[in-house]
Amino acid sequence: METQTIKNKQSTTKTTERISGSEAIVRCLIEEGVKILYGYPGGAIMPVYDELYKYQDKIHHVLTRHEQGATHSAQGYARISGEVGVAMATSGPGATNLITGIADAQIDSTPMVCITGQVFSHLLGSDAFQETDIVGISTPVTKWNCQVTKASDIPEAIAKAFYIARSGRPGPVLIDITKDAQLEKFDFSYEKCTKVRSYVPVPKTDVKSLEAAAELINAAKKPLVVWGQGVILSKAEEAFKAVIEKAGIPSAWTILGASAIPTKHPLNVGMVGMHGNYAPNVLTNECDVLIAIGMRFDDRVTGKLDEYATQAKVIHFEIDPAEVDKNVKTDVAVLGDAKASLEAILPLINKNSHTEWHQKFKDLYAIEYERVIKNDIHPTKEGLTMGEVLNQINIQSKGNAAIVSDVGQHQMIACRYAEFNKTKSNITSGGLGTMGFGLPAAIGAKMAAPDREVVSISGDGGYQMTIQELGTIFQQKAAVKVVVLNNDFLGMVRQWQQLFFEKRYASTEMVNPNFVAIAEGYYIKARKVTKREELADAVKEMMESKEAYFLEVCVEKEDNVFPMIPTGASVSDIRLE
Repeated sequence: METQTIKNKQSTTKTTERISGSEAIVRCLIEEGVKILYGYPGGAIMPVYDELYKYQDKIHHVLTRHEQGATHSAQGYARISGEVGVAMATSGPGATNLITGIADAQIDSTPMVCITGQVFSHLLGSDAFQETDIVGISTPVTKWNCQVTKASDIPEAIAKAFYIARSGRPGPVLIDITKDAQLEKFDFSYEKCTKVRSYVPVPKTDVKSLEAAAELINAAKKPLVVWGQGVILSKAEEAFKAVIEKAGIPSAWTILGASAIPTKHPLNVGMVGMHGNYAPNVLTNECDVLIAIGMRFDDRVTGKLDEYATQAKVIHFEIDPAEVDKNVKTDVAVLGDAKASLEAILPLINKNSHTEWHQKFKDLYAIEYERVIKNDIHPTKEGLTMGEVLNQINIQSKGNAAIVSDVGQHQMIACRYAEFNKTKSNITSGGLGTMGFGLPAAIGAKMAAPDREVVSISGDGGYQMTIQELGTIFQQKAAVKVVVLNNDFLGMVRQWQQLFFEKRYASTEMVNPNFVAIAEGYYIKARKVTKREELADAVKEMMESKEAYFLEVCVEKEDNVFPMIPTGASVSDIRLE
């Protein structure tokens, strides 16, 4: 390997080595601290895989069974670690198979770098074998993307990609690298990116906005906080807790904000949104000051916008200026990093308790408990419920497990009933609602936090979309606990068909395979539960296992998730049954 030293404009020396573009890609990843990479090889990315073979002691490549599984695993890794997840694929179908995971990461603000191989640059635009315009395809769902056709451009592109992916409001980035750029040799050196011209990842916080927000909070008689994932992404958990405890404000969460403070914290009043808790949804339309922190007023949270918190003054703590006033008009916008903003506002806030206001939440919770919660987690009917499965997992995990859920009824049940003591414990697909997310995301989460118990919870529908990733679990010996709540239906769609389409169950009933046999085919210990008296022992056995474990629980076919706010309804029109 040839080396040389060159001088830059500041007259400092920089050592370079003459290496191939493919080796440069691997070396750049190492420089960025990447330890685990998820991917699937193919012709246009093969030179990079050849270099990965040489660097196995520095980067562990995980061969997923589908490229979508690679992106979801990278997402799970990023969500629990706070680091950038990395996925890699070849050109054509390999690249397009990444798109669902990239779109999921974009809307859920997950830092991810995807690297795709591409045909030789002289073949671009010729409809060559496995050529697709992945830059054009991915543009709407990436924070930034680019195509590299020269080896010398690789280090700068990758450095920029990692900086953009992890800074400000995080998101996915894609770099498409032609095969000739991978093979070409050049003088390699690497310098991490610290800024990009015209890109301002964190807007400057206006002191006057903090003062105005504090004034509204101090004057409020019935304040309500709704927090989202921004609290977790900015590592603002302690600052957030200090603010709400000092001000004594009841605080509710979006599904991606769950676990920022413990479930049993006295100021935690539950989940907002379509299947959220009764009290915070109803009282959103009674509060006098609504304080949104690191959330974007998604339609599943707000319901009918022109009837959402119209009586309240709205304060929005937000890092992304594009989210302010996009859905809900704010009275005070506090732009900036959530942690810095919350630390700055803490001394401006008066100590308070709001005892009478808190009692309203308690009274409404009592109604929800009697009409919904008690029947979900302590049922007396014959059939098993999804809620009682989550209750047993809580008993065994003592609230310390990371719960990775797929999308559907089971997701809402998991978010409603899982107990969390630690942050970064609720990992799910929020904005895109990607069925198939759960199993591969749990693999990434477990590999990022091997000392934590990671439980994947799926329905029988979503599970089969990425069921092949059981092979990844087996090959990697990832001790993921896989739970499938099987109701032989696409449950959430069936619930809507029952409630709004007169029980016309069109294309929602599932004829399922022998899930236990499939798991055992991948050499994973498996068990099936059909009776209540078997459940506690099965969950205990699963949680005590030191290896991967698959548990199928057959639940009631027509068990619905309540409360529920019908589409287009106000949050005040929440149904308890």
